[in-house]
Amino acid sequence: MENKYPAWIDITAKDAAVTRAFYAQLFGWRLQLIEALNYALIDPDPDALPGGIGQQDPAHPAGIVTYFSVSDLEESLARAEQLGAKTAVPPWEVPGLGRMTIFLDPDGNRIGLWQD
Repeated sequence: MENKYPAWIDITAKDAAVTRAFYAQLFGWRLQLIEALNYALIDPDPDALPGGIGQQDPAHPAGIVTYFSVSDLEESLARAEQLGAKTAVPPWEVPGLGRMTIFLDPDGNRIGLWQD
């Protein structure tokens, strides 16, 4: 398992429109809304971690998840579980982009794994 670096930040909000406005004003982020997903991508910036802001739902409670790039998603998730983590969102495919999963670390923090 090779953990490279943080690859994505995901902000899940109780009121996504309010949260998007907050971060746009706070950091000057330009957001591109994908209406079908109620998810806004942060416009790419070479000096910032890519990410997005979405609406909470039963599978995605409000909060922030940082995704770490790994070379083998299943191996990394299995290792996290061996160390006391619990899977929160099983691995799934983002068509044409990669695969992702979310686990809860021993303190209950939501951490994501990303594989290109």
